[in-house]
Amino acid sequence: MSNPVLLVTGTSSGIGLSSAVAAARSGFTVVATMRDLAKSSALRTAAEQAGVTLDLQQLDVTDTASVDACFEHIRSTYGRLDALLNNAGAGHVGTIEVESVAAVRAVMEVNFFGVVAVTKAAMPLLRESGGRVVTVTSVGGVVGQPFNEAYCAAKFAVEGFMESLTPVASTVGVRVTVVEPGAVSTEFVANVGLGDRPAALGTPYEGAFRAYLDRTASAFDPANAQTPEGVADAIVEALTAENPPARVQTSEAAEKFVGIKLSDLNGAHVQAVTAHWVR
Repeated sequence: MSNPVLLVTGTSSGIGLSSAVAAARSGFTVVATMRDLAKSSALRTAAEQAGVTLDLQQLDVTDTASVDACFEHIRSTYGRLDALLNNAGAGHVGTIEVESVAAVRAVMEVNFFGVVAVTKAAMPLLRESGGRVVTVTSVGGVVGQPFNEAYCAAKFAVEGFMESLTPVASTVGVRVTVVEPGAVSTEFVANVGLGDRPAALGTPYEGAFRAYLDRTASAFDPANAQTPEGVADAIVEALTAENPPARVQTSEAAEKFVGIKLSDLNGAHVQAVTAHWVR
């Protein structure tokens, strides 16, 4: 088989959808996965409009049997895997005093342990092919953000996991890259439920939460946010570059925001920036 085989998780919308289509256009055989195939209509339409064919498969990254079944399909159908794009995840807003520890565990399960499980399953095949792992994290995996305690904790964990894996994987010929988007104009905010989620409303944190909602609505407005296609372009570049970097920001805004943390040894600059989000 001449075309490299790519597995993409979380392709029903947004970055995952755009990346699956863009990768197929660039020459990958794409196994495009999602938890619920009933939500595949947007991806099917986008693929048809782009003139590409995708192998759509069910995959719930939090379910061991689902992960095993997906990789069995890849082995039996293609006999190889050249790249993995970890994209599946879910947003979450709240603050710990007014939400359950169980809710935080659920966020970690999909956003962190799902990445761990799929990466573990992929590594034997990627060793054989000398392939690569590209993982979508977030600027929220570098800079902690108000009312994103659980989500940022999960993305911090992914960043630490991948940063630690990178030198180890390289000894067996596997390249690892994390991709850090900023605000992206997708269904992400709608899926988080910022429009109607009570979160901290009716608590001592309500004023700060309303200020956060106002700021977030502006950041994710299509006039201000990056398009998922723009993020997909950066992902395809990471998938195809001869020497991909370990960390990629997908926009100038993301570079600037992440740069705050990377040059802020005592944390004062980060706190000065994010404090204004809740006032």
